[in-house]
Amino acid sequence: MPRFSANLGFLWIELPLLEAIERAANAGFKAVELHFPYATPALDVRSKCADLGIRLLGINTNVDLGPHGHFGLAALPGQQAEFRKLAQQAIDYARTSGATAINMMAGKLPQADYAAGRETLVENLKWAADQLDDDGPAIYIEPLNRKVAPDFFFSRVAQAAEVIDLVGSDRVKIMFDAYHVGMEGDGVIATLRQHWPMIGHIQIASVPDRQEPDEGTFDYRELFSALDELGYTGWIGCEYKPRSTVEEGLTWTEKLGVSL
Repeated sequence: MPRFSANLGFLWIELPLLEAIERAANAGFKAVELHFPYATPALDVRSKCADLGIRLLGINTNVDLGPHGHFGLAALPGQQAEFRKLAQQAIDYARTSGATAINMMAGKLPQADYAAGRETLVENLKWAADQLDDDGPAIYIEPLNRKVAPDFFFSRVAQAAEVIDLVGSDRVKIMFDAYHVGMEGDGVIATLRQHWPMIGHIQIASVPDRQEPDEGTFDYRELFSALDELGYTGWIGCEYKPRSTVEEGLTWTEKLGVSL
């Protein structure tokens, strides 16, 4: 039976982070995952989650959305030193807050530079894996579909799997976002099964509107059934844009025959 985490990069985004965590707990979520929590002290996040009895899952390495900024640096040649600063920031935050994983944002790179970007990403992921203790957070990499992120380094799960093969570390896993897979036109279930040993976390949203998962061209009951068959015991991240309020939209669980 699937269990779900609230992605607070998409849900309750109008609230300060600590209030959003509380709203997630009040709505029935038992876990949360974050995007870029660095403006909120890690100890405050840890304390809030502990008080509410809620698990803290993944965070992302930071981005700079200014006019000359970036959407991650892990695959950008010549930015290794800056990437390491962001990676170390994320590692320190995860250790203090209790987060269980870090999504190392690959960044935007022209496709003509893909080979150099892959070499850089492999180098950076090896370095990051070496910084972690045996019980440290996992490392995730996540392809983003070309419709919403046309310049992002990679868009296909197969590309992420190739990188992980080259890294050669069990610490590095795929963030499998079914929305991005569906938007690329790949079969969600077939892709899941093909790369199952490398998948560390699952995220969901409707295809193509990225709203609650009870609509769109993909029936998420198929995913939940496949995950049960595969013996998945992790969390499924709700990374969708609510149609109205988050609470009103949670009727999707009833429609799909699941509970938080």
